[in-house]
Amino acid sequence: MPNAYSRAQKAHDDSNSIRLQKLLAQAGFGSRRKCEDMIIEGRVEVDGELVTELGSRVNPKTQQVRVDGSRVRVNPNHVTLALNKPRKVLSAMDDPKGRYTLRDIVGDKYERIFHMGRLDYDSEGLILMTNDGELSQHVMHPKYEVEKTYIATVEGKLSGTVCRRLVKTGVQLDDGWIKLDHCAIIDANRDYTMVKVVLHSGKNRIVRRIFGSIGFPVKRLVRTQIGPIKLGDLKSGSYRVLSQTEVRSLSKEVGL
Repeated sequence: MPNAYSRAQKAHDDSNSIRLQKLLAQAGFGSRRKCEDMIIEGRVEVDGELVTELGSRVNPKTQQVRVDGSRVRVNPNHVTLALNKPRKVLSAMDDPKGRYTLRDIVGDKYERIFHMGRLDYDSEGLILMTNDGELSQHVMHPKYEVEKTYIATVEGKLSGTVCRRLVKTGVQLDDGWIKLDHCAIIDANRDYTMVKVVLHSGKNRIVRRIFGSIGFPVKRLVRTQIGPIKLGDLKSGSYRVLSQTEVRSLSKEVGL
Protein backbone atom coordinates (compact mmCIF):
# COMPACT_ATOMS: atom_id res chain seq x y z
CA MET A 1 0.00 0.00 0.00
CA PRO A 2 1.60 3.33 -1.04
CA ASN A 3 1.85 5.91 1.74
CA ALA A 4 0.38 9.42 1.52
CA TYR A 5 3.63 10.80 0.19
CA SER A 6 3.77 8.19 -2.63
CA ARG A 7 0.20 8.91 -3.66
CA ALA A 8 0.80 12.65 -3.68
CA GLN A 9 4.05 12.18 -5.54
CA LYS A 10 2.38 10.50 -8.51
CA ALA A 11 -0.04 13.41 -8.86
CA HIS A 12 2.72 15.97 -9.38
CA ASP A 13 3.81 17.23 -12.73
CA ASP A 14 7.40 16.08 -13.13
CA SER A 15 8.32 19.40 -14.74
CA ASN A 16 7.74 21.10 -11.38
CA SER A 17 9.47 18.54 -9.16
CA ILE A 18 13.13 18.12 -8.26
CA ARG A 19 15.11 15.58 -6.30
CA LEU A 20 14.72 16.04 -2.58
CA GLN A 21 18.46 16.22 -1.89
CA LYS A 22 18.81 18.95 -4.55
CA LEU A 23 16.08 21.00 -2.89
CA LEU A 24 17.78 20.68 0.49
CA ALA A 25 21.13 21.73 -0.99
CA GLN A 26 19.49 24.77 -2.60
CA ALA A 27 17.99 25.64 0.79
CA GLY A 28 21.45 25.82 2.32
CA PHE A 29 21.66 22.51 4.17
CA GLY A 30 25.03 21.65 2.66
CA SER A 31 26.35 19.54 -0.20
CA ARG A 32 24.17 17.02 -2.06
CA ARG A 33 26.04 14.23 -0.28
CA LYS A 34 25.36 15.77 3.14
CA CYS A 35 21.68 16.20 2.24
CA GLU A 36 21.49 12.57 1.13
CA ASP A 37 22.85 11.55 4.53
CA MET A 38 20.15 13.65 6.22
CA ILE A 39 17.47 11.81 4.23
CA ILE A 40 18.93 8.37 5.06
CA GLU A 41 19.15 9.33 8.75
CA GLY A 42 15.38 9.96 8.81
CA ARG A 43 15.56 13.70 9.42
CA VAL A 44 13.42 14.78 6.46
CA GLU A 45 9.62 14.87 6.13
CA VAL A 46 7.49 15.72 3.10
CA ASP A 47 3.87 16.67 3.78
CA GLY A 48 4.15 15.12 7.24
CA GLU A 49 5.54 11.79 5.99
CA LEU A 50 9.08 10.62 6.76
CA VAL A 51 11.13 10.12 3.58
CA THR A 52 14.28 7.98 3.70
CA GLU A 53 14.52 6.90 0.06
CA LEU A 54 17.13 8.62 -2.10
CA GLY A 55 15.89 9.81 -5.46
CA SER A 56 12.51 10.91 -4.10
CA ARG A 57 11.19 13.96 -5.88
CA VAL A 58 9.29 16.91 -4.45
CA ASN A 59 7.40 19.89 -5.82
CA PRO A 60 8.57 22.91 -3.75
CA LYS A 61 5.57 24.97 -4.88
CA THR A 62 2.92 22.59 -3.58
CA GLN A 63 4.57 20.38 -0.96
CA GLN A 64 5.88 21.15 2.51
CA VAL A 65 9.32 19.87 3.46
CA ARG A 66 10.72 19.82 6.99
CA VAL A 67 14.17 18.97 8.35
CA ASP A 68 14.36 18.12 12.04
CA GLY A 69 10.88 19.59 12.34
CA SER A 70 11.78 22.96 10.81
CA ARG A 71 10.15 24.02 7.58
CA VAL A 72 12.25 24.28 4.40
CA ARG A 73 11.28 27.34 2.37
CA VAL A 74 12.56 27.52 -1.20
CA ASN A 75 10.86 29.61 -3.86
CA PRO A 76 12.92 30.62 -6.92
CA ASN A 77 10.84 33.78 -7.24
CA HIS A 78 11.63 34.98 -3.73
CA VAL A 79 14.63 37.16 -2.95
CA THR A 80 15.77 38.69 0.33
CA LEU A 81 18.30 41.51 0.49
CA ALA A 82 20.51 43.08 3.13
CA LEU A 83 20.93 46.80 2.46
CA ASN A 84 23.19 49.34 4.16
CA LYS A 85 21.09 52.51 4.37
CA PRO A 86 23.06 55.77 4.44
CA ARG A 87 21.92 58.84 6.36
CA LYS A 88 19.44 61.09 4.56
CA VAL A 89 17.79 58.15 2.80
CA LEU A 90 14.09 57.55 3.44
CA SER A 91 13.06 54.05 4.53
CA ALA A 92 10.42 53.88 1.82
CA MET A 93 10.12 52.85 -1.80
CA ASP A 94 8.77 56.21 -2.99
CA ASP A 95 8.57 59.75 -1.67
CA PRO A 96 6.26 62.49 -2.98
CA LYS A 97 8.79 65.07 -1.75
CA GLY A 98 11.44 63.63 -4.03
CA ARG A 99 13.87 62.54 -1.32
CA TYR A 100 16.29 59.68 -1.89
CA THR A 101 14.66 56.33 -1.06
CA LEU A 102 15.52 52.64 -0.88
CA ARG A 103 14.27 52.22 -4.44
CA ASP A 104 17.03 54.56 -5.60
CA ILE A 105 19.51 52.02 -4.21
CA VAL A 106 17.95 48.71 -5.34
CA GLY A 107 16.35 50.01 -8.56
CA ASP A 108 13.58 48.05 -10.30
CA LYS A 109 15.39 44.73 -10.65
CA TYR A 110 13.16 42.93 -8.14
CA GLU A 111 9.37 42.89 -8.44
CA ARG A 112 7.20 43.66 -5.41
CA ILE A 113 10.18 43.95 -3.07
CA PHE A 114 9.61 45.84 0.18
CA HIS A 115 11.52 46.71 3.31
CA MET A 116 11.01 44.77 6.55
CA GLY A 117 11.03 47.54 9.14
CA ARG A 118 12.55 51.00 8.97
CA LEU A 119 15.37 53.24 10.08
CA ASP A 120 14.74 56.92 10.68
CA TYR A 121 15.97 59.43 8.11
CA ASP A 122 19.17 60.31 9.99
CA SER A 123 20.05 56.75 11.04
CA GLU A 124 22.02 54.28 8.98
CA GLY A 125 22.83 50.62 8.69
CA LEU A 126 21.08 47.33 8.07
CA ILE A 127 17.64 47.10 6.49
CA LEU A 128 16.23 43.80 5.21
CA MET A 129 14.10 43.73 2.07
CA THR A 130 12.11 40.90 0.49
CA ASN A 131 9.30 40.01 -1.88
CA ASP A 132 8.38 37.05 0.35
CA GLY A 133 5.19 38.26 1.99
CA GLU A 134 5.05 35.54 4.63
CA LEU A 135 8.63 36.14 5.74
CA SER A 136 8.03 39.90 5.85
CA GLN A 137 4.93 39.54 8.04
CA HIS A 138 6.76 37.34 10.51
CA VAL A 139 9.89 39.50 10.73
CA MET A 140 7.84 42.64 11.42
CA HIS A 141 5.27 41.04 13.73
CA PRO A 142 5.75 42.09 17.40
CA LYS A 143 5.05 38.49 18.45
CA TYR A 144 8.49 37.33 17.32
CA GLU A 145 10.46 40.30 18.72
CA VAL A 146 13.47 39.95 16.45
CA GLU A 147 16.63 41.10 18.23
CA LYS A 148 18.35 44.17 16.75
CA THR A 149 21.86 45.48 17.42
CA TYR A 150 22.97 49.12 17.13
CA ILE A 151 26.12 51.14 17.59
CA ALA A 152 25.12 54.51 19.04
CA THR A 153 27.36 57.53 19.50
CA VAL A 154 25.87 59.73 22.20
CA GLU A 155 26.75 63.16 23.59
CA GLY A 156 28.47 63.14 26.95
CA LYS A 157 30.38 60.54 28.93
CA LEU A 158 28.07 57.59 29.58
CA SER A 159 29.00 55.47 32.61
CA GLY A 160 28.83 51.72 33.01
CA THR A 161 26.37 52.28 35.84
CA VAL A 162 23.92 53.98 33.49
CA CYS A 163 24.35 51.15 30.96
CA ARG A 164 23.55 48.55 33.58
CA ARG A 165 20.50 50.50 34.72
CA LEU A 166 19.16 50.63 31.16
CA VAL A 167 19.33 46.83 31.07
CA LYS A 168 18.12 46.06 34.58
CA THR A 169 15.52 48.78 35.15
CA GLY A 170 15.03 50.59 31.85
CA VAL A 171 13.41 53.96 31.39
CA GLN A 172 9.86 55.22 31.19
CA LEU A 173 8.90 56.83 27.88
CA ASP A 174 5.60 58.34 26.79
CA ASP A 175 4.45 54.93 25.54
CA GLY A 176 5.61 52.89 28.53
CA TRP A 177 8.66 51.31 30.15
CA ILE A 178 11.42 49.97 27.94
CA LYS A 179 14.63 48.07 28.77
CA LEU A 180 17.70 47.22 26.72
CA ASP A 181 18.70 43.57 26.38
CA HIS A 182 22.38 44.51 26.32
CA CYS A 183 24.41 47.69 26.70
CA ALA A 184 28.21 47.92 26.47
CA ILE A 185 30.53 50.91 26.17
CA ILE A 186 32.90 50.57 23.21
CA ASP A 187 34.76 53.87 23.45
CA ALA A 188 34.43 57.12 25.37
CA ASN A 189 35.97 60.56 25.88
CA ARG A 190 34.86 63.76 27.59
CA ASP A 191 32.43 64.70 24.83
CA TYR A 192 31.10 61.46 23.31
CA THR A 193 30.48 57.81 24.14
CA MET A 194 30.16 54.97 21.64
CA VAL A 195 27.92 52.22 22.93
CA LYS A 196 26.64 48.90 21.61
CA VAL A 197 22.98 48.25 22.38
CA VAL A 198 20.74 45.26 21.75
CA LEU A 199 16.96 45.27 22.08
CA HIS A 200 13.88 43.58 20.71
CA SER A 201 11.57 46.57 20.42
CA GLY A 202 10.82 47.87 16.95
CA LYS A 203 9.15 51.09 18.10
CA ASN A 204 9.83 54.23 16.12
CA ARG A 205 13.15 55.97 17.00
CA ILE A 206 13.37 53.82 20.13
CA VAL A 207 17.16 53.99 20.66
CA ARG A 208 17.21 57.77 20.18
CA ARG A 209 14.29 58.19 22.57
CA ILE A 210 15.84 55.98 25.26
CA PHE A 211 19.15 57.85 25.40
CA GLY A 212 17.53 61.24 24.86
CA SER A 213 15.28 60.64 27.87
CA ILE A 214 18.31 60.34 30.18
CA GLY A 215 20.20 63.32 28.78
CA PHE A 216 22.47 61.63 26.24
CA PRO A 217 21.28 62.69 22.76
CA VAL A 218 22.27 60.29 19.97
CA LYS A 219 24.55 61.92 17.41
CA ARG A 220 25.00 58.86 15.19
CA LEU A 221 23.11 55.58 15.05
CA VAL A 222 24.06 52.52 13.00
CA ARG A 223 22.10 49.26 12.99
CA THR A 224 24.54 46.38 12.59
CA GLN A 225 22.40 43.26 12.99
CA ILE A 226 18.82 42.01 12.71
CA GLY A 227 18.29 38.56 14.19
CA PRO A 228 21.01 36.33 12.71
CA ILE A 229 21.73 38.67 9.77
CA LYS A 230 24.77 40.94 10.15
CA LEU A 231 25.69 44.10 8.28
CA GLY A 232 29.33 43.00 8.08
CA ASP A 233 31.49 44.92 5.64
CA LEU A 234 28.63 45.86 3.30
CA LYS A 235 29.37 49.34 1.98
CA SER A 236 27.03 52.24 2.68
CA GLY A 237 24.50 52.66 -0.12
CA SER A 238 24.90 49.09 -1.38
CA TYR A 239 23.08 45.78 -0.92
CA ARG A 240 23.57 42.04 -1.30
CA VAL A 241 21.33 39.02 -1.78
CA LEU A 242 21.08 36.80 1.29
CA SER A 243 22.19 33.20 0.88
CA GLN A 244 19.66 30.42 1.34
CA THR A 245 21.44 29.53 4.58
CA GLU A 246 20.87 33.08 5.87
CA VAL A 247 17.23 33.10 4.77
CA ARG A 248 16.72 29.75 6.48
CA SER A 249 18.24 31.02 9.74
CA LEU A 250 16.09 34.17 9.60
CA SER A 251 12.97 32.12 8.87
CA LYS A 252 13.69 29.84 11.80
CA GLU A 253 14.16 32.87 14.06
CA VAL A 254 10.61 34.06 13.27
CA GLY A 255 8.89 30.70 13.54
CA LEU A 256 8.69 29.67 9.88
